[in-house]
Amino acid sequence: MKDLLPKNFDWTILGAILLGLGFFGAFFYTNYHYQVLSQDMEARENSVNQSLNSLDTKIKDLAEIFESTLTAEQKKNRTLKRELDDITEAVDTLGRVATTDRDLLKKYSKTYFLNENYSPLELDAIDPEFRGPTSGNYQVLADVALFLEDLFDAAKEDGLALLGQSAYRSFGTQSELKASYLVTYGSGANKFSADQGYSEHQLGTAIDFTNSGLGGQLEGFDRTPEYLWLLENAHKYGFILSYPAGNAYYKFEPWHWRFVGVALAKKLHADNIHFYDMDQRVIDSYLVQIFD
Repeated sequence: MKDLLPKNFDWTILGAILLGLGFFGAFFYTNYHYQVLSQDMEARENSVNQSLNSLDTKIKDLAEIFESTLTAEQKKNRTLKRELDDITEAVDTLGRVATTDRDLLKKYSKTYFLNENYSPLELDAIDPEFRGPTSGNYQVLADVALFLEDLFDAAKEDGLALLGQSAYRSFGTQSELKASYLVTYGSGANKFSADQGYSEHQLGTAIDFTNSGLGGQLEGFDRTPEYLWLLENAHKYGFILSYPAGNAYYKFEPWHWRFVGVALAKKLHADNIHFYDMDQRVIDSYLVQIFD
């Protein structure tokens, strides 16, 4: 080959040409391979993104299904809880009705009758501090005692000298009392004294109030600040005036108050109606909450 080339041929030039051709060849090959790899990577990336998008969609779908199922279960649980609460409340109400004396809210003044065997389940004595000076009947139904104590305390805090003169009276005690009144007043006793079995006092929920200024007497109580205080506040503690002026049973008795429960007492006070003017069926509906 040397014979084919001029004698003075520069081999450096040939080397440079061959080196350049090799370089360009390597460059174009590398570039081509890079493009192929880039396209392959892009295709793989697209495939991965599609898979991720698909997976994300499935996760969202599953999340929605789970959330929907969870919400439905939570709603079902809330419904079941409400139903259980209603059942529990109903059972509690039935239990309270079954254990509460049904006679406590009856109209006994010449209407309902309590026989000689009736007596309150349990009696508590009124605190000596709040007994009238000549009081001999100073017991009340135990469940009423706390309400009465709160009433006395509230009156005392307001600077009043409210006292309890007569509370529970048995069938026999009422019989003896009525007999003595008949001897003294004749038939006129029927205007202010109940026959045995018709007295609210036999329930243990009625009390005759007086004050320290009356010396244990009842007459004139309507002219005392204690009476005015009871008119404004007794209902807060469950007590109502049994025989207001103009009632159909007895003469006006400002001293005679009866416990009927806070809910009913507040209802009567708010509507400005009297216990004996309310329908008995409405009154009976308050029995379940009489000691609330």
